[in-house]
Amino acid sequence: MLTRNCFSLLLWVLFDGGLLTPLQPQPQQTLATEPRENVIHLPGRRLHFQRVKRGWVWNQFFVLEEYMGSEPQYVGKLHSDLDKGEGTVKYTLSGDGAGTVFTIDETTGDIHAIRSLDREEKPFYTLRAQAVDIETRKPLEPESEFIIKVQDINDNEPKFLDGPYVASVPEMSPVGIIRTALPNMDREVKEQYQVLIQAKDMGGQLGGLAGTTIVNITLTDVNDNPPRFPKSIFHLKVPESSPIGSAIGRIRAVDPDFGQNAEIEYNIVPGDGGNLFDIITDEDTQEGVIKLKKPLDFETKKAYTFKVEASNLHLDHRFHSAGPFKDTATVKISVLDVDEPPVFSKPLYTMEVYEDTPIGTIIGAVTAQDLDVGSSAVRYFIDWKSDGDSYFTVDGTEGTIATNELLDRESAVQYNFSIIASKVSNPLLTSKVNILINVLDVNEFPPEISVPYETAVCENAKPGQIIQIVSAADRDLSPAGQQFSFRLSPEAAIKPNFTVRDFRNNTAGIETRRNGYSRRQQELYFLPVVIEDSSYPVQSSTNTMTIRVCRCDSDGTILSCNVEAIFLPVGLSTGALIAILLCVVILLAIVVLYVALRRQKKKDTLMTSKEDIRDNVIHYDDEGGGEEDTQAFDIGALRNPKVIEDNKIRRDIKPDSLCLPRQRPPVEDNTDIRDFINQRLQENDVDPTAPPYDSLATYAYEGNGSVADSLSSIDSLTTEADQDYDYLTDWGPRFKALADLFGEEESYNSDRLT
Repeated sequence: MLTRNCFSLLLWVLFDGGLLTPLQPQPQQTLATEPRENVIHLPGRRLHFQRVKRGWVWNQFFVLEEYMGSEPQYVGKLHSDLDKGEGTVKYTLSGDGAGTVFTIDETTGDIHAIRSLDREEKPFYTLRAQAVDIETRKPLEPESEFIIKVQDINDNEPKFLDGPYVASVPEMSPVGIIRTALPNMDREVKEQYQVLIQAKDMGGQLGGLAGTTIVNITLTDVNDNPPRFPKSIFHLKVPESSPIGSAIGRIRAVDPDFGQNAEIEYNIVPGDGGNLFDIITDEDTQEGVIKLKKPLDFETKKAYTFKVEASNLHLDHRFHSAGPFKDTATVKISVLDVDEPPVFSKPLYTMEVYEDTPIGTIIGAVTAQDLDVGSSAVRYFIDWKSDGDSYFTVDGTEGTIATNELLDRESAVQYNFSIIASKVSNPLLTSKVNILINVLDVNEFPPEISVPYETAVCENAKPGQIIQIVSAADRDLSPAGQQFSFRLSPEAAIKPNFTVRDFRNNTAGIETRRNGYSRRQQELYFLPVVIEDSSYPVQSSTNTMTIRVCRCDSDGTILSCNVEAIFLPVGLSTGALIAILLCVVILLAIVVLYVALRRQKKKDTLMTSKEDIRDNVIHYDDEGGGEEDTQAFDIGALRNPKVIEDNKIRRDIKPDSLCLPRQRPPVEDNTDIRDFINQRLQENDVDPTAPPYDSLATYAYEGNGSVADSLSSIDSLTTEADQDYDYLTDWGPRFKALADLFGEEESYNSDRLT
């Protein structure tokens, strides 16, 4: 009887006495699955004749005292019926502990406790909630009041009278396994129970305690609780410039279990963010770390929404029937705009231009755009480090590329440089792109024979033999498939000794057209070969090949191509050839010596002439009587006209009768030469047609006392009719033709006068 009464007393103490106060509130549920949620619904404005709905489900929240978590403790949520999730409603909190103990998210209405609370110090807080329009700042709801109660935990050390009595039992153990176990004992609610067993003496009117015994019951943990997110929606803001692989946010699900049973695995539910984001578990904090898999672009997409699932890693099969051990939450990521450099339309620009294109010709253009909101104009520049020679220019506004120098494909086939684009609003933001320009060839050089060939043909050659294979080369950088054609020039195609056979593979053969060749008749043949290319415009050239005739044996092997072999009989010994060559050398030496002596003698004569103190250039014409006339003129008369030898009879002819030449008075004091030269100098000085540079003028002078007198026109008469040519008949047979000629002309003039 006493035992039954004690057990009844224990039950009264545990349940009616309030000893089993939970350490923390039950996990929050969404509004769709649990109506008793820590959410205050602020009703919107309704018409006056409608029934006003209750503004909230609970008028009070609960918060756990002495909370030691790493993040602020979630208390509850405010929500207005006018809030459509568009961010136009702002929630405010005022009253007892607002801002110092409790904070509210102005957008979502989530309330958190920002410091640890003590129920023994203050058991509850009275606060007021308000919903206002974020643009007009006007209230959308009347101000609502609610209470946040601090939930008590067993934070005071018990005092044992008789020493502790310790026992352990698995949580959630069914009734009957251990007699002392009570139904629905939960370690997450209370890890340790203190049971006071009292023995009361029921005798008497008031009764009393006969004795008490305290028993400590400790519960061991099992994985009987699924992880739960403290809120259903997580909002994250990420700059679009975040690098790939960086952590952009953290979310956390709460599992009341301990140790291994509290380990959580996070996964992104396939959907909007599956290909852009990834999530891993932080082993130390059991938080879900969201990482970026691909770059973000604010101009392409400004927001992403996806769901994250949190589940236990280690499940206990005994509790499978309790439901899925996982929870889901929605993650909303807002992409923040970052000022970015301009973007080119292509990653690489390839252009083509013909060589020798005029300077300033536009060959292409690049395009870059500012993709940011409120785009800025773009300016273009050539990176001088990549185009130091300045072969090209770019228009800073249009982006057109033009030539700045004449290009030569034979010097450079390709040009590679970079163009920089910068924003006008922020010149420090630049981007770069590579430009590849291929120089196209212009056919400007004709093809030629690639190498000089030494071609030989045998004297015993037969018609149709190929004696040489020739190929061509072009100074142009010929394109693939370039073809060269070979043919004889038109003038050589008439009765040719050789011809050209084109093999159609950029080579040709020199072919004989005769039956045998003779070195005695002709040692060398010159064959003009025309080579033509296939480019546009077509270029061609004529190349002359030299073909030497050689002596060969019957097999066609060349024996000798020497020049002396043509003239010497076959079988002449080598010694005889050497003797002949020595004789030729000796004769050549004698000739050279003779010529040198002759030049030396002439040089001495000239030196004597140069020693004249007048330092004049003397030039005269001698009309002597021929090879036997050695006394026709005396140069001494030119130097001193006074010294004139007596007239002598010519020795080259035998005159019929002795005729003495006419005497001319001697010139006194060289006046004839001086006057003559001065007169000619004056004429040249006033001559307007004289050349503007220094020139040498020479004047012929035959001297005085010549038998033929002077043939110069200086002392000629004014008219040919006054000339007397009778003395020509006295000069002998050699001047007969000249005398007849002038005699006939004199007769002709006389006839005309009559």
